[in-house]
Formats: sequence, structure tokens, C-alpha cells
Amino acid sequence: MKSEPADVSIDNLAAMPNQTVDWYGVRNYQARNFMRDAMKIGDGVLFYHSNCDVPGIAGICQVSSLAYPDRFQFIKGHQYFDAKATQETPRWFNVDVKLVRKTQLLSLKAMRENPQLESLRILQRGNRLSITPIEASEWQLIMALLK
Repeated sequence: MKSEPADVSIDNLAAMPNQTVDWYGVRNYQARNFMRDAMKIGDGVLFYHSNCDVPGIAGICQVSSLAYPDRFQFIKGHQYFDAKATQETPRWFNVDVKLVRKTQLLSLKAMRENPQLESLRILQRGNRLSITPIEASEWQLIMALLK
């Protein structure tokens, strides 16, 4: 799950009540579907800093709620407002994410240089999704790299 540190960084998350944040603002249908349909409580999350000087994995988190409507889609004037969304038929969802631990930064550059990670969706040319699933084998490799 990608977050811009200027919005929510791993350090911001560590300072939040219960070290938990609602993963708001996803406005891509494929990323929304990954979050809404596939994420379950207890699933592991790689907290990824994007759109910054050194992008990469900055921490490990865990999904701590099932998907529920993103509140910002209903707030007129908010950057994430969606005029087509209603309380009865919301279009956008989020889950809560809880910090497990901050890690050393595993940079995008280091991931690109590791041939064992070449299948990661985040490394595929043209991928701009803020949320992408990973395989169990990829998770295990990344966990080993972060130790």
C-alpha cells in the first residue's frame, strides 16, 4: 500500500492513536477492488512511501478492519469528494491499517536490482496502482530483506 509521506508517513502512523489509520483516498477502481474484496483482518501490509526522494517500503502493517465506505467521498468540496457517491451506494472504500513495525527503508532501486523480485506488480512498467497484492513467496523474500 503506497502513501505519500507528505500525507501520511510511517512516522505519522506511529504517532497516531492506536498506531492505526484509515486508508482513505483510493480513487482507482482496481486498487479499490483489491482493498474492498480481497483484504481481510490480519492480512500483512507493506507500507510503501511514494512520490518522495527515496521511495520504498518503510514499514510493516496489518489490516485491522474490513472495508467500509471512505467518508471523504461524501464531503462536498473535499479533494476526494465524489458527486456520484451516495450513502446508499458508496463508490469508494477503505480499510484500517495498524502499524506492526517500522523497518529500514527497502528502496525501490534496491527492489528493482533484486532479480527475485522482478515479478512484483509494483515493479512492472506502467504500474501506478496505490494498492497491489503480492504472492506469499514475495512477502517472505521481502521480510528476509527487511531483517
